[in-house]
Amino acid sequence: MNSRTYPASMLGRRTVLALAIGLASVSGSALAQSNTSGSIFGTVEGQPGSTVTVSNPQIGFSRTITVESDGRYRVTQLPPGNYTVTLQRDGATVSTRDNVSVTISNGSDVSFGGASKASDASTLEGVSVTATALPSIDVSSVDTRTVLTAEQLNKLPIARDVLAAAQLAPGVIANSSYTVANSGGVPSFGGSAASENAYFINGYAVTNPLTAIGTTQLPFDAIDQQQVLTGGYGAEFGRSTGGVINVVTKRGTNDFHFGVYTIWEPKFARAEARNSYYPDTGFYPNSTDGTIYQYNRKNTYFRSTYGAYASGALIKDKLFFYVDAEMTKREGQAVASNITSTSVARTGWNEYQYKIPRWTAKVDWNITDNHHLELTGVSDKSEYTSKTYGFNYADDTHGSTQNSGVYTKDGGDLYIGKYTGYITDDFTVSALYGKQKQDHLQLPYNYNNACPFISASQQVRVPGFNYAGCQAYASSVRVPGAQDKTHGWRVDLEYRIGDHDVKFGADRQIAESYTGTSLPGGYGWYYGKVATGATAVDAPHGVGAPGPAGGFGTDGYYVYRGYTTTAARVRTEQESQYVEDRWQLTDRVLLSLGLRNEQFSNFNGDGEKYAAQRHQLAPRLGFAYDVFGDSTLKVYANAGRYHLAMPNNVAVRAASGSLGTNEYFTYTGVVDGIPQGLAPIAVNQALGYSCGGNVVSTNLECGTAPDPRTVAAKGLKSHFQDEYIAGIDHAFLPTWNWGAKITWRKLRSAIDDTCTPVLGGRCFLFNPGQANTFNIEEDDGTFSTVTYTRDQLNLGKLKRKYYALDLYLEHPFAEKWYGRIDYTFSRSYGNTEGQLASDLDTGAGGQADVSVTQDWDLPQLMQGANGRLPNDHTHQIKAFGYYQLNDDWRFGANAQVISGRPRNCTSFYPTQDKGLYKGSFYYFCGLPGTAGYERSNRGTHGSAPWLYLVNLNVAYTPTWLDKNLTFQFDVLNVLNKQTPTAYNSRYASERDVVSQTYNRELNYTDPRSMRFTVRYDF
Repeated sequence: MNSRTYPASMLGRRTVLALAIGLASVSGSALAQSNTSGSIFGTVEGQPGSTVTVSNPQIGFSRTITVESDGRYRVTQLPPGNYTVTLQRDGATVSTRDNVSVTISNGSDVSFGGASKASDASTLEGVSVTATALPSIDVSSVDTRTVLTAEQLNKLPIARDVLAAAQLAPGVIANSSYTVANSGGVPSFGGSAASENAYFINGYAVTNPLTAIGTTQLPFDAIDQQQVLTGGYGAEFGRSTGGVINVVTKRGTNDFHFGVYTIWEPKFARAEARNSYYPDTGFYPNSTDGTIYQYNRKNTYFRSTYGAYASGALIKDKLFFYVDAEMTKREGQAVASNITSTSVARTGWNEYQYKIPRWTAKVDWNITDNHHLELTGVSDKSEYTSKTYGFNYADDTHGSTQNSGVYTKDGGDLYIGKYTGYITDDFTVSALYGKQKQDHLQLPYNYNNACPFISASQQVRVPGFNYAGCQAYASSVRVPGAQDKTHGWRVDLEYRIGDHDVKFGADRQIAESYTGTSLPGGYGWYYGKVATGATAVDAPHGVGAPGPAGGFGTDGYYVYRGYTTTAARVRTEQESQYVEDRWQLTDRVLLSLGLRNEQFSNFNGDGEKYAAQRHQLAPRLGFAYDVFGDSTLKVYANAGRYHLAMPNNVAVRAASGSLGTNEYFTYTGVVDGIPQGLAPIAVNQALGYSCGGNVVSTNLECGTAPDPRTVAAKGLKSHFQDEYIAGIDHAFLPTWNWGAKITWRKLRSAIDDTCTPVLGGRCFLFNPGQANTFNIEEDDGTFSTVTYTRDQLNLGKLKRKYYALDLYLEHPFAEKWYGRIDYTFSRSYGNTEGQLASDLDTGAGGQADVSVTQDWDLPQLMQGANGRLPNDHTHQIKAFGYYQLNDDWRFGANAQVISGRPRNCTSFYPTQDKGLYKGSFYYFCGLPGTAGYERSNRGTHGSAPWLYLVNLNVAYTPTWLDKNLTFQFDVLNVLNKQTPTAYNSRYASERDVVSQTYNRELNYTDPRSMRFTVRYDF
């Protein structure tokens, strides 16, 4: 596998050295050899038996191996960094390559000898020392990825956030329906849901254990490299049908370094946020159409970060340390929407503050030259304080008396230990263990757990009564002691046998969550009013009409007592084993053959297993063809199957003893919000929604955990997807690369819940689109087993497909600049987004019940569900880079032009069938019974506007201060285009009432902001 080196005389020494840095920085493709390290490989023509030494004096690393009989060598499990590669014969140095850059999971080709090596002596006589220009194309790889180095993360104008950095990769977009506080939208990879990604820090999985949405963060300055795997990854990676975000932290070296930095985002440098208005529906011209919905112009804040780091050697060449700590503060104010004037008058003005302390520490110990131990600690915590006051939309003023508020504290600490042993030249072992704990605390302002929650809008109040209770603004609180914990281990063995590089591995991770919410006092009083003479308060669930016995029942007034408690202690266990063979079939052809086996188990609040998947075989196959044998043109392809487990949140309601009941009454009076003279409203228990007496529950959440045999279908398959990729990478000039890639993904199996009428009012986790077998508990306590075909369930066939064409053009850092541009044409379509339901976003985000969405609950919900999915963005153009004008000045840019996501129109179902959900959830548009009412398939109402984001920065690093001081100025969203990214799709608020908020713009991109950075590095 020969490579081509351009002579220094042709490129100039600065260009050659720049290439060595730039070529490994943002690569179009590489092989997942290890999630924390890389490799160096190559050939030594005509010199079998010689030795190659790979060394990095900065970290005290040196490893010598013997060149094999076919002239090849390979050194794996190398920590990221710059290395020197030395060829020796009979103990004498023959040739040396300096400044060889190794990035995460990347293979760097360093070959010696041959006529194509203009920089080497063809006979390897004498000594040759070469400034290394690595081949642009990694021909040892079959997957697709983007690797961002610390240098690039600091030079590019992006938000200082792991999730934001991932969006530089092609095909990755932010799902605005699912956001993380102070982070923005969670990324979606290749049309998948935002919960289908895997996140790692130093090899340990840090995906949110409760919901799988988001990840543990760390100080941005502590990132050494961030790898974004967008497809085709090897058998060592799993538990993702989206993408993988893999972070490796910085480490200490023999040189001592210390630095301080401050980052300031002032209020005055932030543009005004655009106001949100009620849409023009044509039905409310004299009330809400075109009027203000939310006053956002006063929604502003400042943010500041102060940090410091230190690194060095405690014992030269042996023991190293690195530590980075920072504090971020954000203070601002926000105005609530104008849709609930009563609450806005009391709590519409919010003054808030975030405190986000984070730190990362790492110790590396070279026990011997062949044994290495590393320990990592990461802390990610966030405190939020909110004080709310009244707001008056008539004159845009706010009060000065605090009426409500909340204090929350989230996050915790992560610890990882990893051992790497180079047992022989051909055998390497690594072992990892980690654990993490995150606590969640919520303290509402003036919270009184003895007071029930009171909900009573002005429209449902009987005149003259006092509906103000002692707790009207704390509707729910987290259960005390809420927390998430994970712990797990991983072992990887790598053995080289001739032309085969074989890896074996196994891992196990356990995630536990104690979570849930409850109402103050455990319940609340909810007042309502129906039209005079109405036949029912809630007909679908058997609740009759208010009667005369309750005093005001004849006028339609009623109240219900609602209990809502979802506390549960739940657990998931995930295990895997894999084997992978990288077979160098010929000098130019590499085959990658892998097989992964995974096991998932989910446990309810009583510690009982309610769902499990075993023997989930996931084959991986790929090849790379070095067309010319000089690493300038590669053709590659891969195919694989990828499985995904259910997160902990599934068990909180579906499998544990959650309580969600309503009991309806008429009443004769109200004292301090508490109804008096209660008279129960009769319930038709034959409909099957009663928990006993007059208590009803939509999902039969009666406070008792269901038998685990009745939670999920028997033999439940996991969520899994098949993927096929083919591409080409070409270095057509010394400083220019281009490539093309096609991707095809198909979701083969999913897990969701269903309450289809065939099941008699019962709800089960099941595999949509196929036959399922259920355990049915009979009235006498016995069980029967029933199998229903897909047609009998009447829910249709599962469908989620994605195809894409990716093109890129890259100029590795040379001639003072680096640049890359990507274009992606893609389609994501089907009848399910996957584990989430972004379509249900009405302003507060999409449905958050991961893997138990509203999809598939009822056959009527799936009519018209096939179409463009919410993560479909047909066109994506991304361009970023930087220009080093001289030793003092640098300029950077980052631009994205992305077409908008599809829009829907949903309404009530045409008929009021028994068991239907009451709401504007169905793929019909208009009001039932009107001439304009029609079937409205998913994604057929146009798209959100195109997104145009341009970020710029400039940095000044004066040479007269030895380049230790840096001033940097970033402008994010220079054009200040505050583009709506989604729209409210719900046409009706009642069967005969158009919603005032249908087509309302949701989730605007952030207004223009400016960021000032000052850092001093000693």
